Amino acid sequence: MESPSPLLEVRELVTAFPIKSGLFRRTTSEVQAVSKVSFKIYPGEAMGLVGESGCGKSTVARTILGLEKAKSGSIFFEGKDLTKLSNKEMRALRKDIQLVFQDPDASLNPRMRVRELITETWLVNPGIVEKEDWDKEVAKLMRLVGLNPNSAHHYPHQFSGGQRQRICIARALALRPKLIICDEAVSALDVSVQAQILNLLQDLQQNLGLAYLFISHDLSVVRHLCNRISVMYLGKMIETGDREDIFETPAHPYTKALLSAIPNPKPWLNPNKDEIILEGDIPSPARPPSGCRFRTRCWKAHEICKIEEPILTPRNPNGHCSACHFPMLQESSALHTVPGP
Repeated sequence: MESPSPLLEVRELVTAFPIKSGLFRRTTSEVQAVSKVSFKIYPGEAMGLVGESGCGKSTVARTILGLEKAKSGSIFFEGKDLTKLSNKEMRALRKDIQLVFQDPDASLNPRMRVRELITETWLVNPGIVEKEDWDKEVAKLMRLVGLNPNSAHHYPHQFSGGQRQRICIARALALRPKLIICDEAVSALDVSVQAQILNLLQDLQQNLGLAYLFISHDLSVVRHLCNRISVMYLGKMIETGDREDIFETPAHPYTKALLSAIPNPKPWLNPNKDEIILEGDIPSPARPPSGCRFRTRCWKAHEICKIEEPILTPRNPNGHCSACHFPMLQESSALHTVPGP
């Protein structure tokens, strides 16, 4: 049986922003917010992209949507390279890739009623739903996301935070997308409401066959929804694998530190759990460290980490990969001097 083709494939993606200085604001250098990132998302799959704030997760999403221009690399959606499409072609394709933002208050026009917020997408993209069927489709979408259709004529401020995020999800579903990018879609919500939204996204995935790129800094949230997880640090992909591989046998020190930071609701069941506290600040992406970008905060750093940049290397046949020299150093007698900044 042939394996399915990826719905989305990102290859060696680089997104850079210029640094300007001087009286005439000339470009003197650049910041690579995304540096040679690669991953695949298959139909009906949910992939989590995690990392600290500023690591480049949202820039990946914006580049996929064409809101930022890729410096190099390719982004294939159903076999089409998005980096080579014209603006007109990209607008036509964008209905298949929708985005749910972090803050529903900022993404919903406070002067528009819910019905107008949803039907506006059909005005911009005619032909998806006939105008005489709009009211019926709005009611169907609102029921699908757990909202009362009778509130379609209410304004966003008349809903709670969780309900406003459901409106955003309904608006995204109105275009019948194949991929939804959730950019910190639950981080602004209370914990109990987060669980409700995650359960909703999971139900929609099962019922509609949606694929997700779920961006978050919270691994415990990603674990609930995603079957594959990729970890980013300072613009680089440093570990990727199935959910079980990432949570049960993490290979990169940074991933281990992120897992250590997850609060334990029952600490008495695991009193000997090691807590990893990272020291120092994240380096500037404009001047990343040589070699491994994580070495300035890594407690396992060796001299080779300062000299040679690690590449994503398979750790098992399931596709679990990490970019770390340390597994190699366990088997060899490499230099063990901890490098400085």
